[in-house]
Amino acid sequence: MTSTDSAQQPTDAPAKAPAKDPWDLPDVSGLVVGVLGGTGPQGKGLAYRLARAGQKVIIGSRAAERAQAAAEELGHGVEGADNAECARRSDIVIVAVPWEGHGKTLESLREDLVGKLVVDCVNPLGFDKKGAYALKPEEGSAAEQAAALLPQSRVTAAFHHLSAVLLQDPEIEEIDTDVMVLGEVRADVEIVQALAGRIPGMRGIFSGRLRNAHQVESLVANLISVNRRYKAHAGLRVTDV
Repeated sequence: MTSTDSAQQPTDAPAKAPAKDPWDLPDVSGLVVGVLGGTGPQGKGLAYRLARAGQKVIIGSRAAERAQAAAEELGHGVEGADNAECARRSDIVIVAVPWEGHGKTLESLREDLVGKLVVDCVNPLGFDKKGAYALKPEEGSAAEQAAALLPQSRVTAAFHHLSAVLLQDPEIEEIDTDVMVLGEVRADVEIVQALAGRIPGMRGIFSGRLRNAHQVESLVANLISVNRRYKAHAGLRVTDV
């Protein structure tokens, strides 16, 4: 046998699997969604839209009575509970608390959030006479702060650029916007993308790892400037996707 004979033998190399369709997202309709800070404008608006789309939603607050009152106002089967119970009973937990209380809130709920898929949508912003401006947390972003404080949770970032006014308006059938979703684990990101897609008019778009969350959170300062100048409720669309 010559040295070239062995190179001519047939090989059994497996065929390369086709690339996964990025729009092939999981069914999340049966998952319970908790919203920490669900009595605030953004949290309340998200809770309303998700519940209206058929998702089981629990809103959380430091005071259970306050959460229950807000839930009753929203209807659509929304329940209210204190933050700890909301976290324990939910499969996905959206963090929509004010930036000033972000760290302390998550630190106090570390045990209740073990194993949970956490979606941070908090925007660290400051305000002065020139308008809104981005703050940069020591960890790099609110989402990275959440990941540092919740080492046994699956932290993602999404829902930053939504108008609370539009979310809470019952006359609006569709929310015309894309949702930028960031995270470390593809399966977790796809769950959040699918959750965003439950709301008519929305798409969830993968937008990178958590290290890229700062610029996504910071963009809200620009949108606030847009809204003030044009008396609008601006959102985002990603083109050619």
